[in-house]
Amino acid sequence: MPDSAFVSVIIPARNEEKFIARCLESFLKQDYPQHLIEIVIVDGMSEDNTEKIVSKFISKHPNIKLLKNEKRITPVALNIGIKNAKGDYILFSGAHSEIPPDYVSRCVKYLEEYEADNVGGVVITKPRENTTKGKVIVELLSHPFGVGGSKFRTGVNKPTNVDTVPFGCYRREAFEKIGLFNEHLIRNQDIELNLRLKRAGGKIMLFPDISLTYYARSTFKELWKNNFGNGFWVVYADKFSKLPFSLRHLVPFFFVLFLSIGSILSFFSFYTREVFLAILSLYMILDFVFSLSIAKKLKSLKAFFLSFFGFLSLHVSYGLGSVVGFLFVLFSGGKKR
Repeated sequence: MPDSAFVSVIIPARNEEKFIARCLESFLKQDYPQHLIEIVIVDGMSEDNTEKIVSKFISKHPNIKLLKNEKRITPVALNIGIKNAKGDYILFSGAHSEIPPDYVSRCVKYLEEYEADNVGGVVITKPRENTTKGKVIVELLSHPFGVGGSKFRTGVNKPTNVDTVPFGCYRREAFEKIGLFNEHLIRNQDIELNLRLKRAGGKIMLFPDISLTYYARSTFKELWKNNFGNGFWVVYADKFSKLPFSLRHLVPFFFVLFLSIGSILSFFSFYTREVFLAILSLYMILDFVFSLSIAKKLKSLKAFFLSFFGFLSLHVSYGLGSVVGFLFVLFSGGKKR
């Protein structure tokens, strides 16, 4: 590992008084030399005590600095951070995240060892509230049936080439090669940038021994709203960028189309109805089996019903968001790139 490699940690934040202290403390406890780390908080004009908390840290730790994001948009915050970063490597973090002491050192090690352009690790999801509902949501977001091909959520057992990683650690040259985050994208800007990097020949890798803790939403209303937004932006992003998604991101989109179109066509054709019911039954059986396994794991009958509803909610909310995003692209004029 190069002892002289300087790392800039960029953390967008807005109204994060409940989490920002733990996030900062986790970076201050790194086994990587602190004089080779700068921590850049880009605050989106917080209306709570986020700025005060960060200021207290700054008074004790000169490697922390605070910048303002007056537009209050995540990709703008990320770009402000990049433009003001001094690092050879640029690492992004969410204010809701906590990282183990070897996180930065492992990222730097693997960037060099594998000659990668971006590396990241597996997300260990935990509930914000220690309720049955909160625990079920964590299980949904960590289960292959819930999140499909999101390997950073379901885990890998060896270093793996992927199309995106959460809160990646990048070589600075990557941004010089492909540009910064697309500021038109309110959501999923990291997915679009990583796909751009991948298509430009960049190497993005996920490592099983790099991990970070993320605190998930604890109500289905919050989960639905967030997932709908992710589904919307993964498709609506096509208005501002060339191919901003992979095919796996469209699976919920086709699932919702199957439910809506299939149910209508079933009224007019016996054969169509049989096929529709057969596929829907298979889905329900899988939902039942995986929900039962979660209930056994959590030792809660309530968890079964929450999981059964939760899987369906997860898929439909994302798919509906994608359908709405598609309609917005279709009827809102040409691309704006």
